[in-house]
Amino acid sequence: MDFSSLNLCQPLLDALDEIGYVTPTPIQVQAIPELIEGRDMLGCAQTGTGKTAAFALPILDAMAEDPWSGSRRIRVLMLCPTRELAAQINDNIENYARHLDIRSMVMFGGVSQRPQEKLLRRGVDILVATPGRLLDLISQGYVDLSHVQFLVLDEADRMLDMGFIRDIRKILAQIPKKRQSLLFSATMPRSIVELSRDMLDDPVSVSITPESTTVEAIEQSLMFVMKSDKRGLLRHIIEEERPKKVLVFSRTKHGCNRIVKQLGQDGIEALAIHGNKSQGAREKALGRFRKGTLQVLVATDVASRGIDVSDISHVINLDLPNEPEVYVHRIGRTGRAGQGGITIAFCDEGEGEYLRGIEKMIRQDIPVDENQPFHSENARSRKGDKAPKKQQNRGRGRRQPSNHKFSAKRSNGKSNHQSNGGRNSGRNGGRNGGRNSGRNSQRSGRGQSRNQRNH
Repeated sequence: MDFSSLNLCQPLLDALDEIGYVTPTPIQVQAIPELIEGRDMLGCAQTGTGKTAAFALPILDAMAEDPWSGSRRIRVLMLCPTRELAAQINDNIENYARHLDIRSMVMFGGVSQRPQEKLLRRGVDILVATPGRLLDLISQGYVDLSHVQFLVLDEADRMLDMGFIRDIRKILAQIPKKRQSLLFSATMPRSIVELSRDMLDDPVSVSITPESTTVEAIEQSLMFVMKSDKRGLLRHIIEEERPKKVLVFSRTKHGCNRIVKQLGQDGIEALAIHGNKSQGAREKALGRFRKGTLQVLVATDVASRGIDVSDISHVINLDLPNEPEVYVHRIGRTGRAGQGGITIAFCDEGEGEYLRGIEKMIRQDIPVDENQPFHSENARSRKGDKAPKKQQNRGRGRRQPSNHKFSAKRSNGKSNHQSNGGRNSGRNGGRNGGRNSGRNSQRSGRGQSRNQRNH
């Protein structure tokens, strides 16, 4: 299947072709046809599954079919938890809409609001925003949401974790009830289910869960190490393996800063991104990491949500996450677009419980690498397993290909970076030689219709 079979308009297909997107990911195959028909949607999908294109493309398609006459008004509102994610979504939208007369903008705090006021006065069709800055500008009279037709909440679970639930409800009160609404979340706690009941109308559910997500070409390993030796082990791996780009995860902001300082003392340049860093500092660090002028980036899980870098060679879990799903999200940062990737998890004497939860969720024991100078049987014993699996013949400076892959029960999903191959032969531009007649039906309960496309 290619994108031409999803009934998207030609300007979008042209843009996707230029970007290099060819094969839709599973979340895109599930979501795009339903959203084209105007359905509300509750989606369970993590970053790395292609969900941004899954919700952005059908919205852009609808806007192309039904262009706004007169001055521009905000027709689409996309809310997300972090500045980095908001900026990334807006960048993607600008890429997808390069052949459409659609204007988007991104809005977040931590920077001067004057440029944002200027863009709003010019008029925008799509607003991508974090809740706090959006409410500020609403209260000041710069933002009018009374014409919103499409609402997207992305990474809703993170927004609730960060305390945005009251802000979200205030924003919902400003938006017309007659709209198409989409809610995407990596997890589905009770709070998300309750929010979905309030904002969605007879939604269709789509799910690409950790258990059904393929993390291809990722080589995992586990290193037992005392907490006091983690710094030395991290330095050893960086010096021996010379990774192209290594993303190091810490559970806390203080931990990120400490790692950067310690690596600097060891002669290794690293930068951190987390909530206490200024917007300028975060953008500078991410920019250098993307360009390859920075080898080591240290991040918290929340800050890492805005990282979209396709060629990360190593992911190192300096601290194991206390939520098993977060581990899957972390390791999915490497091995994208079919490239090989290496993930290493450090486990100290106090993290055995976290490790057990992770291995239970992914339904496999992570291969243990003892061939490192800081291996600790004491840390291993705290895990509580009698015989953890051992990874053989593994030299830290001479890494050999491994057959150990992420093998939890899953579907045949792809990463969110599309194949760079050519479009499939026999592309006919539509299903059964033409657009689906159902495409021209009334939107469910919303009185919106799509104009028939003539070929």
